[in-house]
Amino acid sequence: MTYTKQQIVDKAREVADMIAETEEVDFFKRAEAQINENQQIREKIASLKSLQKQAVNFQHYGKERALELIEKKIQKIEDEIDAVPIVQEFKQSQSDVNSLLQMVSTAIANQVTNNIITDTGGDLLRGETGSKVRNDGGGSCS
Repeated sequence: MTYTKQQIVDKAREVADMIAETEEVDFFKRAEAQINENQQIREKIASLKSLQKQAVNFQHYGKERALELIEKKIQKIEDEIDAVPIVQEFKQSQSDVNSLLQMVSTAIANQVTNNIITDTGGDLLRGETGSKVRNDGGGSCS
């Protein structure tokens, strides 16, 4: 059976919907909501954004000393934000979701490769397609 690109995209959306209903994504959404509800974190993020804009301006105008001071303030606020337990949990959940997406992507790539090798009569253990196996008969062409 041959599939159309649209059928594949539709199936990918179905898999995406499944991923969106995993424990990892659910935790990610809850952690993000808790961060957004935390006034202290929101204030630090607003301050961080303001400092980042200042840093861009200082960099643009070549104000190296001012840029250094702003970068230290930015680092201090980032460290304060990162020290909040829910932020740590959020970052871990981001990593977990990214790992899940990478796992799905790798599984798809590996399966496509294996199917190509199998469909061409190749050798899965050597990772070679049938054309490689047939053209590499061990003899010399010289």
